[in-house]
This record gives sequence, structure tokens and C-alpha cells, in this order.
Amino acid sequence: MTALDSQPGLRVRPIAGALGAELAGIDLEQLDDAGYESLRAALLEHHVVFLPGQHLSPDAHRQLGGRFGELEVHPYISKLDEDHPEISVLNSDQGFIADVWHTDVTFAESPPQFSILNMREVPATGGDTMWTDQGLVYASLSEPIKQLLLGLTAVHTAAVFGHPEQRAEHPVVRRHPETGEPSLFVNRQFTSHITQLSRPESAALLQFLYSFSEQPYFTCRYSWTPGTIAIWDNRITQHYVVNDFFGTRVLNRVTVLGDRVEAYDDVTKWPAFTPRNTSAAHSGGTT
Repeated sequence: MTALDSQPGLRVRPIAGALGAELAGIDLEQLDDAGYESLRAALLEHHVVFLPGQHLSPDAHRQLGGRFGELEVHPYISKLDEDHPEISVLNSDQGFIADVWHTDVTFAESPPQFSILNMREVPATGGDTMWTDQGLVYASLSEPIKQLLLGLTAVHTAAVFGHPEQRAEHPVVRRHPETGEPSLFVNRQFTSHITQLSRPESAALLQFLYSFSEQPYFTCRYSWTPGTIAIWDNRITQHYVVNDFFGTRVLNRVTVLGDRVEAYDDVTKWPAFTPRNTSAAHSGGTT
């Protein structure tokens, strides 16, 4: 019996070929150990999962995050209140719309493992969020480009928050600490440059990697309803808010502190890894 099979009544509905699944038949406020293991197994398989109709209180939201690990207090984003410093508030009326492809907080030495979002208020239309499967992205590159990227590192900074001095250097291709899967680990919002290349070379290569990874068949897109909980694996995804809405969009988020970013720099150390959906692999150019 797998962890997914251990939760009676759990229903998993994939929402796209690349990644993402909606879960039903699980009550996050009454989550026992078996339910947590099933939830985590679904998350590792689909990289981002959605649980509508949960309507978690701040305490329950924080408690759910604590099941996954120690929670972050984000250094630059508004907090819910003094009693819940771990809960960040992202309110579009305050100008917070993350409409750039990114992986959360990669400017930290140990970027977050998971983010757990509690959607509070949604506009009448629009305001979806998209995710990319960065493991599938790397698997879909040609072999010469894959080999070129191995061993390279990139600097990530918090310049977008006005703190360019906050920085970290990470491998361009990282190994997932639980599954062993290699994935591309650069993003438009926080990645500054590739250390081993000249600045023109770095800019050209990064622009190609960004464009390649943002192609539709590497993505899923989700339309929100209030009370939906989303959990994503920050170690193997990027995400992006579709800024096509009028009105207010408010969400609360807790973030699970990260683990060490390990380079996937020697393919002889790890078994060959086939992504869950190889049908999306594409060897042509980007458009």
C-alpha cells in the first residue's frame, strides 16, 4: 500500500499534463498522520496540490504548515498580526501581485521547501496562478545544454525588495533531496547572473532558460475560490500570478524553511530520472 492509498476517500484529480492536482476527501483541520503522509505523497508526485473549501483559520493554517517543518518569518512581506508572524499577507490593493515567474526566496542560503497558500478573497474574474515543472523543463533540454548547465552556479539577490546585499549562490541544476530528480533552478525575479560566465554570456543563457521554462506545456493554471488551500514544492517549481483582474485579491501564506540546495553536477552519482509526464518534452525552439 502506498501513502496515497492510506487515506480512505482521498480523490486526486490531475489538472494538467505537466503538474498539479486537486485533492478532495481530506479535511485539513482533522489531518491525522496517515492523512499527512498521503498529502505529502501527492505533493511530491504532482509538485502542487489544491484543496478547495477548507477555509482554515490562521491557527489551523499555521498548524498545517508546521506539519511540514519549521516556518519562516518572511523578512520583507507584511504579516497577518503579532500573534501570527509566520503568516504573510499578499494583498493586491497594497500592490502585491507576483506577476513575474519566480521560485520563492531563492536569495536565501536555504530557500523554502514548501509554501502553503490560503486564498481569502478573489476578484470576480481572473487572478489565476500558474506553476511550471522545473524537473520536466530540465529533462526536455537537449543533451549538450544539459551538460553545459551541470556544475554552473548562479547568484540570486533580493534586489526586487530593495536589498541587493541579500544574496546567495546556488547550482543552476539542483537535485531534489527526496526524489533525486534534477531540475532547473534559476528564475527571472531573483537570479542575477551565472558565476562562471561573462555577463553577456550569462544574460543570453539565462534569457533562453527563462523563455524555455515558461512554455505552456510545462505549466498548470488554477482558478481560485475563497477557502482554497494550495501547497507547492518550491524546490522544483516556479509560479506566476496572471495579472488580468480588477478588484481585490487577498491571500495568506506560510512558508516552510528550506533544506540545503544540492547540485546535480555528476550524473554518475544518481540513477537516470524520468519525469512523470515525458509526453510534454519538446526538443524544438521556443516561441
